Amino acid sequence: MAPYETDDSTDTGEREELRAGRRRAARYIVPVTVVGVAAATIGLVPALANSGDPNLPKITAQQLIDKVAKSDVQQLSGTVKISTDLGLPDLGGLESSVMSGATKSGDGSSADPTSKLTELATGTHTLRVAADGPDKQKVSLLENAAEYSLIHNGKDVWGYDSKSNEVYHGTTAADASKSDESKATPKGLTDEALKSVDSTTSVTVDGTEHVAGRDAYKLLIKPKQSGTTVGAISVAVDAKTGLPLKFTLTPASGGAAVVDVGFTQLSLSAPAASTFDFKTPKGAKVTTEDSAKKAAPAPDHSAKSGKSGKDLGKGSDDPTVLGKGWNSIAVFETGGQGIPSGAKSGGGDLGGFLSSLGDQVKGDFGSGTVFSTRLVNALVTDNGKVYVGAVTKSALVKAADAAK
Repeated sequence: MAPYETDDSTDTGEREELRAGRRRAARYIVPVTVVGVAAATIGLVPALANSGDPNLPKITAQQLIDKVAKSDVQQLSGTVKISTDLGLPDLGGLESSVMSGATKSGDGSSADPTSKLTELATGTHTLRVAADGPDKQKVSLLENAAEYSLIHNGKDVWGYDSKSNEVYHGTTAADASKSDESKATPKGLTDEALKSVDSTTSVTVDGTEHVAGRDAYKLLIKPKQSGTTVGAISVAVDAKTGLPLKFTLTPASGGAAVVDVGFTQLSLSAPAASTFDFKTPKGAKVTTEDSAKKAAPAPDHSAKSGKSGKDLGKGSDDPTVLGKGWNSIAVFETGGQGIPSGAKSGGGDLGGFLSSLGDQVKGDFGSGTVFSTRLVNALVTDNGKVYVGAVTKSALVKAADAAK
């Protein structure tokens, strides 16, 4: 279990877990589009108003962390509100379409969870959630006059988009409670945040609050390092069960939280068994996991990149990690060119448009473009290297200079 501190700082040695967590987050990052998606997996909006803080027994940070680790809530149902404010440019909804399109299955099924759940990267959304053990979960994304549901029941995984009347069906032999989708919950985000606790981190108990009608302790996680864009992470932990009820990440720049994920309603009773049943609606278009894989285009491992297919795979899946703690930066070798700055450099209108979304920078490494959100920043150099981290623009440039 990660070390902690109450009033005094305490070091920990879980650097390898930190690096692994950052590699998983960085894996989703592709220049311009997926910066927002990666940020959405780490952060959350201001806390809901309280009607007086509960009077709970004193507890240390270590005891509260242990309480979270031992939490074993198997049955629940409720409503979760997710709000994300990454500070992305207003493109009239284009940014959501681009991120969704970048991860769709080959046939473009709107019911494929890999495309649908990227909508959580922007704006405010309401989810209905239910769980009954490791083999039964359901998440429904409520929209205007429509609903998207993702259901795991035994080996079957169903996605249904009522707006398009499309169905996605896949199977799994693994515990779906450990899936990427489950990380968009207070508990999933808290588990990832606790992996970042090391000697560069301060962890304290910061009072109590009410969340979804339940008494909770507030766990406060703050970086000690300068240069990171993360200000603080606040987790509301249910006093009785240890279940994280709300996760809030605020940026070092101040202002509203980057994203807020929290229960607004919660029941710890077993949901009805019928909650996890699914029948294909009449006339629905059905896409299976196998057909989606067959329809997906094969990656381009052309010789012009100068690398073999094996090298390209390694470059994208296993980035080099520079620095430590909250200042860690993932470096990707794309094997290609950077983003062209405009027509003069052969980029045309698209190159000019992409460049306009970022800031042009120069250094000992050469030149490149920095794409920024309020949390995750990415430097794409003209020679095709990508530096990504929850750090400032100057920290990215400094890292690129040192690694040239």
